[in-house]
This record gives sequence, C-alpha cells and structure tokens, in this order.
Amino acid sequence: MKQVTISDINKLDQQRFVELLGGIYEHSPWIAEAAWDEAGFTSIETLHAAMARCVDTASNEQKLQLLRAHPEFAGREATAGELTEQSASEQSRLSLQALPAKELAQMRALNRQFMDKFGFPGIVAVRLHSSVDEIFTELERRRTNEVEQEMTEAVAQVHHIALFRLMDMISDQ
Repeated sequence: MKQVTISDINKLDQQRFVELLGGIYEHSPWIAEAAWDEAGFTSIETLHAAMARCVDTASNEQKLQLLRAHPEFAGREATAGELTEQSASEQSRLSLQALPAKELAQMRALNRQFMDKFGFPGIVAVRLHSSVDEIFTELERRRTNEVEQEMTEAVAQVHHIALFRLMDMISDQ
C-alpha cells in the first residue's frame, strides 16, 4: 500500500522531505536534500529524475561514497542484521540471506573481487532479476569491467533501486 502521494511530497519542507526520502539512495540523504530544490514534481518519475540528476552531476568521490554505502549481497551487514529495511527486503526477495553454503562462498568471493578491484560492492537491482542465478551471471559479467565502466553500471543499478523504492513509497495520485 502506498504511504503518501506525490502531492504530499510537494508540500513537505526540506527537512521533512529529507527525512522521508533520505534513504531512497542508500545512506545518502544529500541526494534528497539537493533534489528538494526541484519540488513541484508531477510524478514519481519526475521526482526520480531530479534525484538521479543529483547523483549524475555529483563528483566521482560523492558517487564512490554512494556506491560504498550499499551493502554486499549476503555480506557482513546481512549477517549482523544491519541492513536497512529496504535492503533487507530487496535481498530477501531472492533469499540472498539464506544461500546454500556453496552459493554463499561464491557470493562472498564475488564480493571480495568487486571490493578489491573497484573499491565498492557489486550492485545489482534485484527486482530486475527473477533468480539468484541471474544475479550471479550479472556479477560475473561485470567483474571484468574497467573501473570507470563498472562505476557507470553500478550507478545505473542504484538508479533502478531508487525508482523501485520510490514506487513502493509514493502514489502518483
């Protein structure tokens, strides 16, 4: 069930806007803070576009911080119960928190490879996939990317994740 409407979003002052939408991009309220300047959104898509522009025009260091704010799949945060509610829901969609031992070892190896090579976790918009195998295939395909190419792909995945989160929270009505 939708919690608020796009009209409700447009009526919020900056502080409440950031409180509500600051977690849409994982642990990065600066994006909502900057997007608030474009209030007068006509749809979820226009709100998302404003937020995405904030990311796309950010410095590489800000983008790296955003990517590093994302948890690894079946990683330390999941094991410790420290995922945000949204990340926990997304990872549980394909039971990533309950992988069999062999797949868990494979996922942890991929996590290490991504962190070692790129300095941020492998990020995949889980809702774009219907199985754990598809997630593995996507990460395997991307682990050979060059750093700049992977950063671009990871940011695109983060945009997909953000749109899904907005759709869960807001009604266009």
